[in-house]
Amino acid sequence: MPTATTYNKDAIRDLLSEVKDPEIPVLSIIDLGILREIRINEDRVTVRITPTYSGCPAMKAIEKEIEKTLKVNGIQNYEIKKDFSETWTTDWMSEGAKKKLKDYGIAPPGKTEKEDDFFKTLKGSSRIIPCPYCDSTNTELQSEFGSTACKSQYYCYDCEEPFEHFKCI
Repeated sequence: MPTATTYNKDAIRDLLSEVKDPEIPVLSIIDLGILREIRINEDRVTVRITPTYSGCPAMKAIEKEIEKTLKVNGIQNYEIKKDFSETWTTDWMSEGAKKKLKDYGIAPPGKTEKEDDFFKTLKGSSRIIPCPYCDSTNTELQSEFGSTACKSQYYCYDCEEPFEHFKCI
């Protein structure tokens, strides 16, 4: 049976690339930048993850999928560490992840704004979010909250489709 010493970091990363976000199943924990580090110390694997935010309901499911993936592949001696020392940001998402979001019908986040621009947005100066279906900028914010707290709801006046936008965090 394989053990932690059978695998190197790249092999474990490949295994964990199959762990998907349960709220957005086209994205893996690697696409999202949640997986921060893999350490192998003798026969023990430590996987360090940073939650997208402290109350994210998907994190428990993600941890269980990491556990399942490691166990199914013969890695029984492991630890999953949730690390809050760094604040997750949408800037950690890969460009491939943003394309997958758009193809899935969710407008991807752009780069995070400077703090001043962020507070302007909070005060009501909404940003123009292109429609993921037709790329039109003739869109309007309908609700700050979509199906999850990390998404907002928009409407496109050109293709007449509602869509969600993954918020810049």
